[in-house]
Amino acid sequence: MKTPALFTIAAAVAGSLWVCPPLAAQAWKTPRTPWGEPDLQGVYSNRSITPFERPAGVGNREFFTREEMIALEKQAQQAGGDENRSKGTDADVARAYNDFWWDRGTKANSMRTSLVVDPPDGRVPALTDDARRREAAEGRRPAFRGTGATGRGADTWLDRSLLERCITRGMPNVMSPSVYNNNYRIVQSPGYVAIQIEMLGGARVIPTDGRTPISTSIRQLMGHSIGHWEGDTLVVETTHFTDKVLYRGAAENLKLIERLTRIAEGEIDYRVTISDPTTFTRPWTLAIPYVDTGEAMYEYACHEGNYGLAGILDGARAEERAAAAGNK
Repeated sequence: MKTPALFTIAAAVAGSLWVCPPLAAQAWKTPRTPWGEPDLQGVYSNRSITPFERPAGVGNREFFTREEMIALEKQAQQAGGDENRSKGTDADVARAYNDFWWDRGTKANSMRTSLVVDPPDGRVPALTDDARRREAAEGRRPAFRGTGATGRGADTWLDRSLLERCITRGMPNVMSPSVYNNNYRIVQSPGYVAIQIEMLGGARVIPTDGRTPISTSIRQLMGHSIGHWEGDTLVVETTHFTDKVLYRGAAENLKLIERLTRIAEGEIDYRVTISDPTTFTRPWTLAIPYVDTGEAMYEYACHEGNYGLAGILDGARAEERAAAAGNK
């Protein structure tokens, strides 16, 4: 039987469409501000399901397979669905928030196997001998210097973390994904780039006018930042950290080099190189996608209604009274 002519033509057309290469994508051109600088402005989120360090199960691979990423997304979506209710009342209540309030990533915005991209193994470098000695002596310091939701006891408020006390998450934590409030607003004016950080970070006002750094005798919780442009990339050097905040054992000798490059209409490639020769055996780098949300950003007023810290201290005193009454 002869093949109908119409079918033959349709098959030929379909075949030609199949083998034709796609049209080349137009090269991305970074938009400019009215005064000629690369335009980074917008409201971005950096929430991510990418592991901070490379999991042992993927070997030395820099990227997940598509199948692995699908499984990772499914796991992330299921993680908050139960809200710990199946683990009993204590676990449910102790979690503090139901899933509505969390802002964890559930979708991949990168196929990378870790946010750490250097060293090539995707792992944070080892601590120096000096850093390990400081770590062992940390408990004898008058105030706890951690920046996570942790503490070393509840004798006083100084035993609780800087995060719990609504002071700071520290750098570069404030620029890295958290479990909620992962939003950032970037605005620019001639000679300045400002980054408003939703969660306990305030606003970083970064001069790009070529000024010299402040005196090294001035130390700040978030460090002192100065920026300049290298092509379409904003490069920010941050130093002058205080010894009152720890980042993985690093404090006053911490140095950060951040690079922000707008690589697409709604995405910034954010990279930060972390160095402190007194703490890490070598510098290391994180790469974090910042994706435009197209939404507004609201105030994170940590101190307003912060009953958590008072509750921790009141609870500790109640336990002490109960223990004392039991010993009588």
